[in-house]
Amino acid sequence: MTLPADLATGADLAERLLRDVGNEQMRAATRLLGAHRDGYWLRRFTASSGMLDTEGATPSIDWTAVGLGLIDGDLQGSFSELAVLRFAASLVGRAPVDLKTVLGSVNAGEAHLLVRALREAANLA
Repeated sequence: MTLPADLATGADLAERLLRDVGNEQMRAATRLLGAHRDGYWLRRFTASSGMLDTEGATPSIDWTAVGLGLIDGDLQGSFSELAVLRFAASLVGRAPVDLKTVLGSVNAGEAHLLVRALREAANLA
């Protein structure tokens, strides 16, 4: 894997993972994860196997694996970390989301990131 997670910002990691992605919802969800806590989830995904699709020319997030990881409880994190990840996965149809629970789990800055991602996914940005 050629993603030096320790040398890049979260936004840089997101853009590297988006090189071959054309789907607006996947782009918005990946950018959300890049912006959240400087790429917390993206760094975790690049450090371990299983959450990245490496079959294409460049790696991208395997959203099906992320959704299954959320359902199975394989992905661990704080309430806000998991809320942001669940919201991102919901943008691409890979996890159900209860907005009240999500909004009760994130701070104002994280809520701003969620709204921005939702606008981008709806092509309203």
